Amino acid sequence: MNIQWYPGHMTKTRRQIEADLKNVDIVVEIIDARIPISSRNPDIDTICAGKPRLVILNRADQADPAQNKAWGNWFRARGCSVLETDAKTGKGVGQFSNVVQSVLKDQIARWQERGLVGRPVRAMVVGVPNVGKSTFINKVAKRKTAKAGDRPGVTRGKQWVTVDRGLELLDTPGILWPKFEDEEIGMRLAFTGAVKDEIMDVETLGCHLMAFLAAHYPDALVAGYKLSSVPQREEDENDVAYGYRLLETCAQKRGMRISGGEFDTERMARVLLDEYRGGKLGRFTLEQPQEI
Repeated sequence: MNIQWYPGHMTKTRRQIEADLKNVDIVVEIIDARIPISSRNPDIDTICAGKPRLVILNRADQADPAQNKAWGNWFRARGCSVLETDAKTGKGVGQFSNVVQSVLKDQIARWQERGLVGRPVRAMVVGVPNVGKSTFINKVAKRKTAKAGDRPGVTRGKQWVTVDRGLELLDTPGILWPKFEDEEIGMRLAFTGAVKDEIMDVETLGCHLMAFLAAHYPDALVAGYKLSSVPQREEDENDVAYGYRLLETCAQKRGMRISGGEFDTERMARVLLDEYRGGKLGRFTLEQPQEI
């Protein structure tokens, strides 16, 4: 897994987020509902400890509904509030302001007791690359770009965005990458298109995704590739060998051949990834809470 790692950049970003925390009331973390652990940086838990947290399970419409519920319960058990959204279509985004106000209702009541009536809630939005953070902010703010006012952060180039009178967002320009040391994490990010396909051989990636779907969502393969049933894994087959056999089977069904009559497994792998990412095969979650 030849993924570049930027410790210096990470350190700068971490310091920036730590400095900005004093200006906000709540931390909103955007993650990809299909890969809830692989699409987040675990350092966020340490950096933002002590601040109220709202986890946005974005792209929830592409994830397994049962697993969305399971992951929601998993994060709630760890003290976070949770909201499912699809930032691209805007589904669930309309609830965001009310959910934030609900999470902070006790804090807002204390402000009112002190005479701070109308004081807006200030939320910091964090998220690793390619989880839909920018799209989410644009949907919530209805594409406004107005800065919320003259306060700490604005002068340093931060972007405060007014959502409504009761809510302001601080978009963090810094980037916190996920932890790529685990090859499984890198592979899941590649499945969803969060990292470029060039990171790993597309055919190998297709083998692993085929093996996963066969184990967890066999009915989707049967329906998507018109199989009578999913071929069983042999005792001595690893994911790549088993996945390759499945790629051949599906390539045969799709009539994908190369010169010499062999099945075009590389093309089939690309088709599989495209159809998975496009939601054509169904709604899948690639990680489960019980695996953590």
